[in-house]
Formats: sequence, structure tokens, C-alpha cells
Amino acid sequence: MGGRRRDAPGSDEDYSFVSPVVKYLLFLFNFIFWIISLVMVAIGVYARMMKHAEAALACLSVDPAVMLMVVGVLMFIITFCGCVGSLRENICLLNTFCICLTVIFLLQLAAGILGFIFSDKARTRVTDMINNAIVHYREDIDLQNLIDFGQKEFGCCGGVTYTDWSQNIYFNCKQDNPSRERCSVPFSCCIISKDKEVINTMCGQGMQELEYIEAGDHIHTNGCIDKMVNWIHSNLFLLGGIALGLAIPQLVGILLSQILINQIKDQIELQNYNLKHRSDPWS
Repeated sequence: MGGRRRDAPGSDEDYSFVSPVVKYLLFLFNFIFWIISLVMVAIGVYARMMKHAEAALACLSVDPAVMLMVVGVLMFIITFCGCVGSLRENICLLNTFCICLTVIFLLQLAAGILGFIFSDKARTRVTDMINNAIVHYREDIDLQNLIDFGQKEFGCCGGVTYTDWSQNIYFNCKQDNPSRERCSVPFSCCIISKDKEVINTMCGQGMQELEYIEAGDHIHTNGCIDKMVNWIHSNLFLLGGIALGLAIPQLVGILLSQILINQIKDQIELQNYNLKHRSDPWS
């Protein structure tokens, strides 16, 4: 009679160890984040292409578009391994996916612990990043919008204090600075009164020349670093929830990939066992 034997390699019994639920759930999980990574890369590339040529290499280290592209490319590679590995039941790709997720999770965990333990050094590093962003404020529209958003939301100005804006060549207070914005601060530093019908967009003009108390009547004089630290202390539960929300998909991906890897290995062992006993029925 025709047909395959039940114990022949490739029969349904041999593949019973690989759960289609785990397989396609892992694929769907990776496919969603794969699409997200493509969108991130597309947005980053578009943002870079829309910038002026002279600003293309001006401040790559603080360019939000570049950061978006880097994160998107990493996500694309990792999720691609997960998608193809789950569909093809490829142990090598699944191991790569699992190891990458594990490394990223451990790095995030280590960064959080080290940031908590060495909070002073972390503060210094953040200060350097903000000062670097202030220097390149006018060179990158994305960076400019990001700084303006932060200063408006936190009600702050500069890194440590409002006079940090003197680090920018346009806002510098040197007498030989020909800029019309000399000794000023961005409009996002201004205290905007809701009862005013007409908003003075030049309210930051010459504010660095004023004393701290006098300037405080017109602009936010406190630096953004202290404001950020206070906000973090006031929203620890929210930040903990966000951190947990980022960790759960990673842990789910690691768990599903390990389950699928073990099922594939069991399937291979069964195939080898059937092949051995068919070739040597007396063993």
C-alpha cells in the first residue's frame, strides 16, 4: 500500500513537538515591531534629508533623527531574525534574536542600576549632553524643537541656569558678538501669561544681562536639570510602569523564542532517533 509510515521522517508525528501557536505568536510579535522599526527608519531618513546640507554633519551626536535611525536599524535587524527564524524554524536565527534581546535587557537593567548608584556622574553626563545641545541649538531644527519642548514643559531655561545659553554663538554675551540675539535666551524660556492677548515673542531679548531675580519676572531662570530631577522623583511610579512596559515585550520575546528553540531541538532529536532505528531495526 502507498503512503508514508507514521514513524518516517517528515510525518505529522515528527512535527508534533513544534506548537503552531508559539511559532506564529512569535512571528506576529516580531512582525509588529519590524513594521515599527521600518517606520522609525523612514522618519529618521526623511528628517535628515529635509535638513540643510551644511547641517548634515554638524551635530550627529545630538541629532534626534540619527538616534531614531540607529534604534530603528537595530530593531529591524533583531526583529528580522525573529520573523524569519520563527517561520523557518531556524535555531541559529532564533538564538541570535534571543541573545540580542537578552543583552539589550541586561544593558537596560545595568544602566538603570548604575544610574541610580552613580547619580552624580549620571547628572554630570546629562549636563554635558544638554550643554552640547545648547551649542548646536540653531544648527538642527529637530534638536531645536526638542529643546524648546523640554523648556516649555518643565518651565526651565538652560542646563543649570539661564546663563548657560551664552555657550551658543548666537546668544553669547561677548561684546564683539554681532548677533541680534546677543545675551538673549530662546522664546521657550519665557513666562507666558495667559491673560495677554498679544504674546511678545522677543521676551527673551537681553535677559542674560539682567540679575537673577529681575530676569525671573520675565523668564524661567532655573535650569532644566534640577527640574528634570525633581520631576523624576515625583513620578517614580510612572517611570517604573514605563520601564516595566518596555521590559515585558522583551521578556515575552525571550520566553517564546526559548520555547520554540526547545521544541525544534526535540523535533530534530526525534527525527534522528527515527532515522537511526529505521536504518538499524535491531538496535
